[in-house]
Amino acid sequence: MSDAAAESGRMNTTIVEDLPVAPRWFRLTALDERTTLIEEPHVRGLLRANIWHLRGREGDLLIDCGLGVTTLAPLLRERFDREPALVLTHGHLDHMGSAHEFSRVWAHPLEHVDSPAPGSLLGPVLAAQMGLRETLPPALLTARPHSDYDLGNYRVQPATPTRSLADGDILDLGDRRLTVLHLPGHSPGSIALFDEHDGTLFSGDVIYDDVLLDSLPGSDPEQYAHSLRRLRSLPVRLVHAGHGRGFGQERLHHLIDDYLREHLDATDEHRRGNERDTSKSMRQGDHSR
Repeated sequence: MSDAAAESGRMNTTIVEDLPVAPRWFRLTALDERTTLIEEPHVRGLLRANIWHLRGREGDLLIDCGLGVTTLAPLLRERFDREPALVLTHGHLDHMGSAHEFSRVWAHPLEHVDSPAPGSLLGPVLAAQMGLRETLPPALLTARPHSDYDLGNYRVQPATPTRSLADGDILDLGDRRLTVLHLPGHSPGSIALFDEHDGTLFSGDVIYDDVLLDSLPGSDPEQYAHSLRRLRSLPVRLVHAGHGRGFGQERLHHLIDDYLREHLDATDEHRRGNERDTSKSMRQGDHSR
């Protein structure tokens, strides 16, 4: 048993006893008549992902589906007329947790949602699973959905993908068309959905207003930089991100430019380190002759 797993067993009872029971788990905010934001307010920041419900004339979409701490599909049946197709921007636990509840699950094939990576609601365990250096809170929830909920029993449930999404695919809702953008880097199959008509981008974890994570298992900073350069060239007016609040084009460009600057600095430092190592090896080779 790993140190993180052993620690999780010791802390779990205390954590559960200390957490209150939430009167309701999800919070819904209608941004307009076609767009609803669904949040899990009792999830701590790292895992508190946005869920987007889009209503169309001929069909509805759900973009991501949260952690799966409690069921999401019954709430949607109460609030909306039709079962939506679920689009997963990627396969991390905070975005695909409830995916197994839906009959139509659409994702990029590089996101293996039928065999997802393990996840945890216990901070030390999740940090070890994701290779995070920073210390996470012992519990990644601030409340429980019901009194007998056990954080230590959380598992990411596999989902059955029913449609593979590719770059350039069009998702047509009748009165709204969204273009699939394959933007790898945060994960191999990360996608965003772009409404070219009004300039709205549903970005998943490709871009959000915080530190962009590019060191997780499966992340690729070089691909991430390429994806962000591509994104910067698009006429995006408004970003509905996978985490946090939305923002406009100016903030989007600022976030991208900051990342690219840091990426270039890190690349230059790596190159200089390689040059120093090569020079040292050559000098040692000269002495050995």
